[in-house]
Amino acid sequence: MDLQQIGLRHPVADLIRDIQNNRTGIPRRTFVAEGLYENNMVLETGVDVDAFVWCPEAAYSDEAGIRAAQLAGRARRAYQVSAKTLERLAERPNPDGLISIAQLPDWQPDSVQLGTDALLLVADAVEIPGNLGTLIRTLDACAADCLVLTNKRTRLTHPKVLRSSQGMSMKVPSFEFGEVSDAIGWLRRNNCTVYLADTDESVNYRQASYLGRTALVIGSERYGVSPAWYEAGFQRIGIPMLGAADSLNVSVSASVLLYEARARKNGW
Repeated sequence: MDLQQIGLRHPVADLIRDIQNNRTGIPRRTFVAEGLYENNMVLETGVDVDAFVWCPEAAYSDEAGIRAAQLAGRARRAYQVSAKTLERLAERPNPDGLISIAQLPDWQPDSVQLGTDALLLVADAVEIPGNLGTLIRTLDACAADCLVLTNKRTRLTHPKVLRSSQGMSMKVPSFEFGEVSDAIGWLRRNNCTVYLADTDESVNYRQASYLGRTALVIGSERYGVSPAWYEAGFQRIGIPMLGAADSLNVSVSASVLLYEARARKNGW
C-alpha cells in the first residue's frame, strides 16, 4: 500500500489521542480500535471507518497486512506511521500495526426489533467504563437483545468500554434515554415486564417469572437504581447475600440475573 506518512502533529493523530484520553468534543459514537482482534470486529460488523493508520514495521503476522489492506479500502482516509509514532498513539502494547477510528452504529429505540420473548438490560447511572463493557460482553454471551442506558455516566466509546466488552459494543444494540420517564414509557409501550435489581424488599431472583419481554434494571456502583425507577412501582428482585457483604459488583449481579432469565426463557 502506498499511503501518506504522517506524524504526531497530524489532525488524525490528535483525534486518536483525544479519544484514547476520553477528552470532550469527540464526534458522536466515535471510538478507536487497536490490534487484530478489534479491527477484525470492525470489518466483521461493517461499522463506518473514518480513518485508518498502518505501521508495517509493527505487524506481527501476515494477517495484519491483509487486514490493513481491507481497512484502508474501507476507510474514508488512510495513512502510514512510524513505529515510534504508533507507540505514542496506541494505548495497548503491540497493536499489530493497526489503528482505526470508527463509529458505533446509531441504534435508536424504535429501530430495534424486539421478539415476544426479548431480554433487555437497563444500566442506570453505571459509572465505571470497565463495568459497562463487561455488561455488554455478558449481553452478547447470553443472547440478550439490547442495552438501554439511563442517567448515563460514561461514554460507550470510552476505550475501556471497548476493551472490556471484547469489541461487543459494536454488535450489541444500545441506546440511551435522556429521562428515566422516557425509558419507562418505551418499556411499557413494548409490554416489558420490568424488574429492579435490589436486595431490599425484594423477591428471590429464582422466584421471578421471566416469561415474555423482560427488562432487568441495574443501578450505579455507589447508589444503586435511581429513585425514578422505584417511583414507577416495578417489582424488585434480589440475589441472596449469605456473607458479610451487602451486595455484589454490578456486572456480576447483572450476569447472574441475565443468565437466570435466559435459562428460564430457554428451558435449561
